[in-house]
Amino acid sequence: QNPKTSAIVKQLVADGDVGELQKYFGSRMEFGTAGLRAAMGAGIAHMNDLTIIQTTQGFCRYLEKNFSDLKKRGVVIGFDARAHLPSGGSSKRFARLAANTFISQGVPVYLFSDITPTPFVPYTVTHLKLCAGIMVTASHNPKQDNGYKVYWENGAQIISPHDKGISQAIEENQEPWPQAWDDKLIDSSLLLHDPYATVNREYFKDIQKQCFHRNINKETSLKFVHTSVHGVGHKFVQLAFKAFDLSPPFAVPEQKDPDPEFPTVKYPNPEEGKGVLTLSFALAEKDGAKIILANDPDADRLAVAEKQESGEWKVFSGNELGALLGWWIFTCWKNHNSDACAVKDVYMLSSTVSSKILRAIALKEGFHFEETLTGFKWMGNRAKQLMDQGKAVLFAFEEAIGYMCCPAVLDKDGVSAAVITAEMASFLATRNLSLSQQLKAVYDEYGFHITKASYFICHDPKVIEQLFDNLRNFDGKNTYPKSCGRFKVSGIRDLTTGYDSSQPDQKAILPTSKSSQMITFTFANGGVATMRTSGTEPKIKYYSELCAPPGNSDVEQLKKELDELVSALEKHFFQPEKNKLQRKTE
Repeated sequence: QNPKTSAIVKQLVADGDVGELQKYFGSRMEFGTAGLRAAMGAGIAHMNDLTIIQTTQGFCRYLEKNFSDLKKRGVVIGFDARAHLPSGGSSKRFARLAANTFISQGVPVYLFSDITPTPFVPYTVTHLKLCAGIMVTASHNPKQDNGYKVYWENGAQIISPHDKGISQAIEENQEPWPQAWDDKLIDSSLLLHDPYATVNREYFKDIQKQCFHRNINKETSLKFVHTSVHGVGHKFVQLAFKAFDLSPPFAVPEQKDPDPEFPTVKYPNPEEGKGVLTLSFALAEKDGAKIILANDPDADRLAVAEKQESGEWKVFSGNELGALLGWWIFTCWKNHNSDACAVKDVYMLSSTVSSKILRAIALKEGFHFEETLTGFKWMGNRAKQLMDQGKAVLFAFEEAIGYMCCPAVLDKDGVSAAVITAEMASFLATRNLSLSQQLKAVYDEYGFHITKASYFICHDPKVIEQLFDNLRNFDGKNTYPKSCGRFKVSGIRDLTTGYDSSQPDQKAILPTSKSSQMITFTFANGGVATMRTSGTEPKIKYYSELCAPPGNSDVEQLKKELDELVSALEKHFFQPEKNKLQRKTE
């Protein structure tokens, strides 16, 4: 019933444009553990009023089946600032339609009255003990995209088999229920609640448990620049600084207000290198700020840059910031816990494609480190299991600039990560240390961990499948590569098939998934490289790392060795020319 999408389809029919209609109606968006992520537009292949209604009807029925007290507890719904004029879709409209679906079935809905960071949704699920949460966002995807991210009652993103259960329920509930389109009905409903004020108060109270140096924060002369890259983060990072008694960061004026067009950047993704930070660098130079904090548009990720003595800016990789935050959070914990036995109940987590620096710190300091599959859904769920057993999960991170620094949010959170990074930098400044100098000190103490990651773009699923099949049948059927150029392969773990050459029974310990490709190669020189497909983008990603024991300080030699390993990986395993792969360009 949306006049804009309806008109688009009628026009295509009138034009007899079968090709375009096939794109719109050929196949339904797939609901996976990351929920939905697709372009806004007409048809069942896109995010629009109808597909949001259908998805929410399925999700509602699935929750009714799983929770006898759903009508008592309810769900939370949040949204970012995305909007798409040609199809009339927007995150706010989708959130209201989803709320209307639940309310029509007598389910209480806590619908935020304004835009919020993604981490506020899992926070609200936990804080108000709700059955589930929905965040309407496409995070850092291109501007035409939107998404529908789902959290379970434990405050973590859903994992299998919930995705399959919800997907099936969507198939069974495709016809819109009576009044499904009339979202104005919710405004007079007693089942509609606005958690905005409560959550804003309680969240900033909770993150203050991670504030350890209020006096330093009050006095510091260190200046920060913050950009929210046309997303939701500005107001919330300002409030977080206030909660920690830090002077507010300078906000990049052209990027601080939400704008669904993202006019100043090609991609609204701080992971994509220095291009996104151009305006931040200029403001920092003007105001004499040493450190830049950049959130992605839904404020669940954080990139950090620091001005070096040479005048150059260093943008920290996700692994480098993970090393710094892991060191810092453990140091703060240690200074406040004199009981030596308590360390045995302390855990840190990272994903299997992230740097193993936390493992090195854990070995030396005596706490536990665990790796999980890629993605915060795994870390959030594992953290909750450990917390339920009385363990303290201090920190979790993934190399894709995602950090969980505060146990109140079981997902990545760019707001708390920004302010904790600011406090760490302020503390280090009192010792005349920069973030870069402290990073070197961490590597000196726990061993250098040099990482390099990138990706190739490939829009043809058949080519991707063939590439991975080739690796599984490299020297004849069912044989993996024994070397990659001059680098000898010493171990293989394939989480698509469940094979792991290092285990006595050759079975992988981490869960396997036939629907996504992921192979990890260990090399005789101590290098590790993982190749995997992305769940949300047409990319084949790779992650590589060389770990040296403490005391090996020839960093340049290590970097050179890793560069050569990566070149060999690209040449022999990706074969970009043969497979017509497009390289990541800065």
